Amino acid sequence: MKRIAFLLVAVATVAGIVVSAAPTSGPANEEATAPIYGITIPPGYRDWKLIAMDQLLVPGKADQLRAQLGNDIAIKAFKEGKVPFPDGTMIAAIHWTRVPSEDNDKVLAGPFPGAQSFVVGSPVNVQFMVEDSEKYAATGGWGFADFTDGKPGDKALHEICFACHTPAKDRDYGFTHYAP
Repeated sequence: MKRIAFLLVAVATVAGIVVSAAPTSGPANEEATAPIYGITIPPGYRDWKLIAMDQLLVPGKADQLRAQLGNDIAIKAFKEGKVPFPDGTMIAAIHWTRVPSEDNDKVLAGPFPGAQSFVVGSPVNVQFMVEDSEKYAATGGWGFADFTDGKPGDKALHEICFACHTPAKDRDYGFTHYAP
């Protein structure tokens, strides 16, 4: 019989702290917590609303399709154009490899000769940004996390998160633009 553990996650909100239980694939342990910022994978994040989609292409290194999702606080702030984002904002960025779809190309060949279709391939990682202006004051109010196969990246990876987002300071450290 497969054991399912429950991981308790405290999510900061404007109204206070909400504690949620989410099934994990194994026993709850420190491996499920990202270093430096102490962020865990928020339960139900795959049900958050879509902020935007994009593609990252680094020739010879990366060809990814990416989706950014936001919790209700994030979606409201994006729709209202509110920057800085309020405490409790949570953004998830899900990344997959981008692969050609021969099946779609065949279907599209008649009405759209020469069309090329691409779809998501294997998962790469999921990243999170969590706004808490007091807890993460040293990093512009944001905490960061990166997970691959449910496991957080190492400390060295998380040490570069804020520096990577610094060029987007005028957008409260976020690269994402809301796609209405």
